[in-house]
Amino acid sequence: MEQVPEVVRVEVLRVVFDESLEAPVVILKEVDGDRILPIWIGHPEATAIVYALEEIDIERPLTHDLLKTVIETFGGKVEKIVVNKLVSNTFYARIIVRKNSTLFSIDARPSDSIALALRTQAPIYVAEEVMKKSAARGNF
Repeated sequence: MEQVPEVVRVEVLRVVFDESLEAPVVILKEVDGDRILPIWIGHPEATAIVYALEEIDIERPLTHDLLKTVIETFGGKVEKIVVNKLVSNTFYARIIVRKNSTLFSIDARPSDSIALALRTQAPIYVAEEVMKKSAARGNF
């Protein structure tokens, strides 16, 4: 498994809509600080995140519910997710899954990773380097 960068713990503050770009934005807030990290995401992922935040039950599983079930069915547990890099204004993330004593690092979009983390109560982290590049300070 690749080396994990220095990270800071964040929580999902909310999902907002950027009218100028007509796109949803998930707002992450540093747990032990005042930095805010906005990440523009797709509409389906925004819906999945909002459903998880508001604990809305739906009749049929969404993709992130299915992924949670598959991981758990095969004996895995989502340990954490890490938004680990930013390249050309695109964020990247890793889902860290534990099965027994083995850790697996899976490449994923941050939006999918966040939706899965909320469903599994896994902590969310952002690489310090990414926070330094993109975070703002204060209230959002």
